[in-house]
Amino acid sequence: MARRERERSLPPATGRAARTRLDQPMVPRRSPLPEYDPEAFGRLSERIARFLGTGRFIVWMTFTIVVWVVWNIVAPPDLRFDEYPFIFLTLALSLQASYAAPLILLAQNRQDDRDRVNLEQDRKRGERSMADTEYLTREIAALRMGMGEVATRDWIRSELQDLLKELEQRGALEPPPDRER
Repeated sequence: MARRERERSLPPATGRAARTRLDQPMVPRRSPLPEYDPEAFGRLSERIARFLGTGRFIVWMTFTIVVWVVWNIVAPPDLRFDEYPFIFLTLALSLQASYAAPLILLAQNRQDDRDRVNLEQDRKRGERSMADTEYLTREIAALRMGMGEVATRDWIRSELQDLLKELEQRGALEPPPDRER
């Protein structure tokens, strides 16, 4: 038995890989790809998409393009970095658009997910409200039915007056002097 324990603790004698044990978790492998937090990336994309959808972005973008074009037309020829067809400007705007579109779509997908969760919560809240309303309606109906069987003040008064009249008719009680028949 001790021999078996020693054999288990030793590495395999042959070039075979060690068998994995099912009762122990596997050691995670390192990925050659960079790791990132999807939530942090999603939040960043939402912030960028929110900024791209503002008037401030439009103003800054317009200002940048106007300065770019004016500089490359008015500046001395040796200081111009993008001549008339403005190919570099076109490339920069294309690059900005190629990144902006997926970021906006990612932000919209995240918003759709939030809307879906909110809709589900609203639906469940509505179902609970409906169930509570139905329960309260049944309780009110039961109270009304029960109130039909409860003696009210007017009913007790009329019953007492009927008993008083019956006792007076039997002669067991004299009518009060201020009361007329």
